[in-house]
Amino acid sequence: MTPLTYDTISFLSDYGRGDEFVGIVHSILRSTAPGVAVIDITHDIAPHDVRAGGLALARSAQYLCPGVVLAVVDPGVGTERRGIAIEVGDGQSVLVGPDNGVLAPAVSMSGGASRAVSLTNTDYHLPAPGPTFDGRDVFAPVAAALCTGTELTELGDLVDPSSLTPGLIPVMREEDGDLVCDVLWIDRFGNCQLNVDPDDIADWGDRIGLRIGGQLRTARRVDAFARIKEGEVGLVVDSYGLLTVALDRRSAHVELDLGTGQEVRLQRLDDDEGAGGITTPVGLGPRPQGGRP
Repeated sequence: MTPLTYDTISFLSDYGRGDEFVGIVHSILRSTAPGVAVIDITHDIAPHDVRAGGLALARSAQYLCPGVVLAVVDPGVGTERRGIAIEVGDGQSVLVGPDNGVLAPAVSMSGGASRAVSLTNTDYHLPAPGPTFDGRDVFAPVAAALCTGTELTELGDLVDPSSLTPGLIPVMREEDGDLVCDVLWIDRFGNCQLNVDPDDIADWGDRIGLRIGGQLRTARRVDAFARIKEGEVGLVVDSYGLLTVALDRRSAHVELDLGTGQEVRLQRLDDDEGAGGITTPVGLGPRPQGGRP
């Protein structure tokens, strides 16, 4: 067996598990690059949500094995959007997928592109009965070819990395002394990650105003989920180093009516306000069984 140039493919998509799509892509990879390990990052990205796919890939990037990253969240499949392969780390890894911004945040997290090609060489594609499954017909065979030693430039035409579609990630801003931020991501426990570095509020004290819509609550900074008191809103530095809105073993997403992409304002509180002047406790029903690990 020919030694693999890359022995790992990390695979992310919005395919879900209810259909055969993920299994077919796995089989294409296995049949074209025997011995390659396929790591499923997730296939539960919301359908067509390029932004969510890009953010999930960015959160994962620093922990992924060197190799090929295959990311398919592709609402523009079958249109003029390009298929691309992007080399990062001077060849340590290659990211393969549609040129719609889903790869851009991970490329940035990896130090930028060394080279990039548009996947125009159809010799490395499968015959396609229809144009709607490039994960199977284009991206999987290209990813496998890279693992078995195909040179990047054989896959298509070199393109200027600056021409690639950027990722759309909201940036926190300051407005009238407040920090105006967005909910980047909601995990399965209902914790709501904000695009706020904890250093941005380092001198704000332990209690911070949290304005969601027209309602202002008092949130308390804590160092662990379990330190959030019942009926209290907590601000926790999550496992990716960003500020997260959380409740104790309950869903902040559900009970605070927070959604992905929603604007949240963080406000400084003086000592009187922080002592409880504007605190609005969360109404809690019976605690469900179980909790986060």
